[in-house]
Amino acid sequence: IVKRWVKIPQISYASTAPELSDNNRYDFFSRVVPPDSYQAQAMVDIVKALGWNYVSTLASEGNYGESGVDAFIQISREAGLCIAQSMKIPREPKPGEFDKIIKRLMETPNARGVIIFAHEDDIKQVLEAATKANLTGHFKFVGSDSWGAKSSPILDQEEVAEGAVTILPKRASIDGFDQYFTTRSLENNRRNIWFAEFWEDDFRCKLTRPGIKIDPEKKKCTGEERISRDSHYEQEGKVQFVIDAVYAMAHALHNMHQDLCPGATGVCDKMDPVEGRLLLSYIRAVNFNGSAGTAVLFNENGDAPGRYDIFQYQMTNTTSPGYRVIGQWTNNLRLNVEEMQWTGGSRQIPDSVCSFPCRSGERKKMVKGVPCCWHCELCDGYQFQADEFNCEMCPFDMRPTLNRTACRPTPIIKLEWHSPWAMIPLFLAILGILATLSIIITFIRFNDTPIVRAAGRELSYVLLTGIFLIYLITFLMIAEPGTVVCAFRRLLLGLGMCITYSAMLTKTNRIYRIFEQGKKSVTPPKFISPTSQLMITFILISVQVVGVFIWFGVVPPHTIVDYEELRPPNPELARGILKCDMSDLSLICCLSYSIVLMVTCTVYAVKSRGVPETFNEAKPIGFTMYTTCIVWLAFVPIFFGTAQSTEKMFIQTTTLTVSMSLSASVSLGMLYIPKVYVIIFHPEQNVQKRKRSFKAVVQAATMSSRLSQKSINDKQNGETKIEPDRTQ
Repeated sequence: IVKRWVKIPQISYASTAPELSDNNRYDFFSRVVPPDSYQAQAMVDIVKALGWNYVSTLASEGNYGESGVDAFIQISREAGLCIAQSMKIPREPKPGEFDKIIKRLMETPNARGVIIFAHEDDIKQVLEAATKANLTGHFKFVGSDSWGAKSSPILDQEEVAEGAVTILPKRASIDGFDQYFTTRSLENNRRNIWFAEFWEDDFRCKLTRPGIKIDPEKKKCTGEERISRDSHYEQEGKVQFVIDAVYAMAHALHNMHQDLCPGATGVCDKMDPVEGRLLLSYIRAVNFNGSAGTAVLFNENGDAPGRYDIFQYQMTNTTSPGYRVIGQWTNNLRLNVEEMQWTGGSRQIPDSVCSFPCRSGERKKMVKGVPCCWHCELCDGYQFQADEFNCEMCPFDMRPTLNRTACRPTPIIKLEWHSPWAMIPLFLAILGILATLSIIITFIRFNDTPIVRAAGRELSYVLLTGIFLIYLITFLMIAEPGTVVCAFRRLLLGLGMCITYSAMLTKTNRIYRIFEQGKKSVTPPKFISPTSQLMITFILISVQVVGVFIWFGVVPPHTIVDYEELRPPNPELARGILKCDMSDLSLICCLSYSIVLMVTCTVYAVKSRGVPETFNEAKPIGFTMYTTCIVWLAFVPIFFGTAQSTEKMFIQTTTLTVSMSLSASVSLGMLYIPKVYVIIFHPEQNVQKRKRSFKAVVQAATMSSRLSQKSINDKQNGETKIEPDRTQ
């Protein structure tokens, strides 16, 4: 008996639980409504069509709510959606339970979309809690068929429900049923034992029953009330499915009777009793047009096709607030997005995403375990956005574009003639060249005068040539770098100073040797003639020239673009600097020989400080060297102290050229300006004086030595005489 009982086929008009599709467990179950798995798929398609990828789910505790949400979560994962919160509403919620639910939903405020599989009363209380929390318009609900197009869940909560998208199996209103049901009364419908209870609830009154007293405060039913006239009437949405379920069973029995009992009236022996599995096969084979004009049929699991209407509750820009059909779902979604309205009548679809798209130049840093969530990180420094998830460094000669989506060439700069950094050195160099040329012309014109001859014409012209080259190097340092310019930079940078200080060193060395020799004997030292002096000078100069040409052979002069020197943290300020291939070290090496000559010359100037003023140029040369040393000592910290500056090239070029011009100007001013002044403005002093023999030089050296010794002795004697006074 039990075995026969459990094999009774069933046709449901309302059960939508997905697990009922399991043919192994519920093989005798069929239904004319689609399962919630179809509904869940339709809701996933709606979420995707709205551009959402981060939603929360809310389910009433129980088979309907939990299985519906489970189906949605499973399908959403396959579709790439993320679930922010998944909560259950208890069967018997405690006070404040719905407030806690809303509060927890707000823990992920970006998940504005809420998928809700819940009973009518739970839906209503969720909306009330959202209103209470002043979150009207924040959450956008996507409701299942339990919400559908019903007015009861949103009664008095229309504002917070505005924009809610709901789903309902496709249905039609059955006109014949309305005509039948609205004519039912207590007199003509006594066969329905629950009709009296419905009557009391619908008309909000109480029927009199024998032996039961009626509360005097409650309205008494008269029996004359009429459905739809005296109460609000709306056809139940499942009427169509009830009719289709009954007709499906009828069609199955009819077809079975025709096959098993052809021509017989009533049930024949083959159908008494009805074999359940055989009847099930006839049920699964039915295919007819139902009450709504759509086909009624079942698949192998006993499920009806998925056909849904998509509704949205709209209040604004409409004659009467209510649910409006905005689409359909039959295995695929057809949604009229342009007909949708949101809070306040807005046509803009609200966002429900975990993370908004990153801006140009930002990469996504994914949140572990949540594929819809990421942090946007700017590609900083010299990085550009290689793809959605990665930043890469631009090549060394490029910098990122403003939106950091690609790289662009770094601008190339050089020191311009009109730059403030160039104007001061150029001004000094032009003045120096004019002064040098004026002195050379003056010396040539008065070449045979005593002052010019006494100054040592040959070495003076060599020294003035060196000074001229020192001024000239300023123009080469500012000129646009090229192979020729770079070659002349290497050659002349140290050559001008080398010529100048070689000539000065030869002069000071000659004076020093003459007076030192004069202290010892009356025989003049060797190599003090003009020709010898020139030879010594050119030998000293040749060291510099040979060194430069060896440098040419090892590393031919060429230009480079230095992208590292001016590469600050902000790539917009990055520049490539066109320059000659001369590092700071090579530049110092180029000047090092001249510095050695300068220091040696200074040493001889110090040693010759005791020479009488009437003898040649020892003291002017000494003052020249002291001042030059001070200039170059100031140059070193400025030059190397700006190595990290963003304007390093400009500062160093200016510092170098100004220092060289100042050292040349010191030499010019100390050694030749006084002579030119006398030649031009006091020609009476430019006369031949008594020619000094080497013997006179020896006597002067001897007297100078004696005076120096006497000064030392007097100092010591003075100290001796003072001592007794101290003891007293």
